Amino acid sequence: MKSAIPKLLTALLLVPMAALHAADAPKPNVLFIAVDDLNDYISPLANHPGVRTPNLDRLAKRSVTFANAHCAAPACHPSRVAVMTGVHPAKSEIYVNLFGARGPRWREESPLLKDAVVLSQHFRNHGYRAVGGGKIFHTLQWTPGDSQNDPAAWDAYRGDPLDPISKDWIRAKFESDAEMGLTPGRPLGQGKLFGAAPLSVPDEKTGDHMLVDWAIGELRAPQPKPLFLAVGLFRPHIPWEVPQKWFDLHPLAGVKLPVVQAGDLADAHDHGRRGWHKWVVENKQWEKLMQGYLASISYVDYQVGRLLDALDASPLKENTIIVLWSDHGFHIGEKENWEKFALWTQTTRVPLFIHAPRLSRDGRQTRQPATLTDLYPTLCELAGLPVPAQCDGASLVPQLKTPEAPRSRTSLTSYVFGREQSASHAVSDARYRFIRYGNGFEELYDLETDPDEFTNRAADPAFAAVKTRLAQALPASPAGNRGKPANSPK
Repeated sequence: MKSAIPKLLTALLLVPMAALHAADAPKPNVLFIAVDDLNDYISPLANHPGVRTPNLDRLAKRSVTFANAHCAAPACHPSRVAVMTGVHPAKSEIYVNLFGARGPRWREESPLLKDAVVLSQHFRNHGYRAVGGGKIFHTLQWTPGDSQNDPAAWDAYRGDPLDPISKDWIRAKFESDAEMGLTPGRPLGQGKLFGAAPLSVPDEKTGDHMLVDWAIGELRAPQPKPLFLAVGLFRPHIPWEVPQKWFDLHPLAGVKLPVVQAGDLADAHDHGRRGWHKWVVENKQWEKLMQGYLASISYVDYQVGRLLDALDASPLKENTIIVLWSDHGFHIGEKENWEKFALWTQTTRVPLFIHAPRLSRDGRQTRQPATLTDLYPTLCELAGLPVPAQCDGASLVPQLKTPEAPRSRTSLTSYVFGREQSASHAVSDARYRFIRYGNGFEELYDLETDPDEFTNRAADPAFAAVKTRLAQALPASPAGNRGKPANSPK
């Protein structure tokens, strides 16, 4: 008994000391990297032959790769609002892109979000210095002054927070379609926004490079507070225009096209963009556009590497959470679709990497489903912050600790198609994907045996139990589609 007393006293003394140490531990910094329109072609996800993204490979080795992560909506604006507020479109009513805003008009687009606290603001409210640059909320290269960013959510923002990228990007020189022998009907018109061409300037004169230069300066600067640094990279968003050396990495003769199947859409929902694909194929532009997309991926991979190098050379290296995500997936002709605006896995699956110092099982992958609305509560838990009541995601910290641990929640992606009034919803577990469209049509895919989603199993009796189980994960009472508010001050 006597020998047990000193051990007991020691244990009692250690408990408050450990708690005191935890309370005194410095808050982790956050490097929050958003990449626009980046799909799963990257080498850590390996969904396109021959693509090498060495810096994303580096990141995968030092983080947990969420190989079954999905956007909340397959469009820039609703996806980014969902990430930055933690509120899913099925609750917020923001399902689609809405243009012509100057400032956080999403507060009027969704009454539920009127008083929502932006992720960066939440960190500011708890002692962080929150700075951002590039495309975090929706904006475009060719729409100056059209941005849904919230300037009040940041201590500082690179450039004009309501026009953060348009001044940084020059355009490539093009011959007209007629001069090139192309037929009329190019998607998005003659401005060649749907096009690929090398820029005549070096990397140092391109938008994402200049943005990363700024971010490197922030990482090098003395930080009196813990830092929340958001870096919004614009490529590989259209137009696919980056310096020539990135095109040279992908010679046209060696470009591989995605796997397609004749009659693929016979048992699928019509996404409404077959006209885009028809123009591309008839004008023999598929390989050229794929080259431009791959060149843009290589360019942005290099920029990610520069960020990682700067972090590793900074005093923040050992105590910084790293998150890299993309706002949605992307089609380069799969299922006769281009861009996004669909609910198949190619559209909704996103790169998602999370490194948490001294916690994440770095170098591991998980196939457990995740939705980008999970990022807000995840970062709160990692930083020891309360989770605002507005958030409807769930923390991914259990998967960071044990990547193979099963997760009861499915992913959820929602969208409103132009010809339908009601929202469509898609859910994924670790193996299957189920979609119910606004018109009632259903699709079910076994991603283990059919990763390209060629065969719709929704009517197959052998999959009835799977469909019933996944259907239970669909939102029971999803919000309607609000659209653009009238008379908004923004």
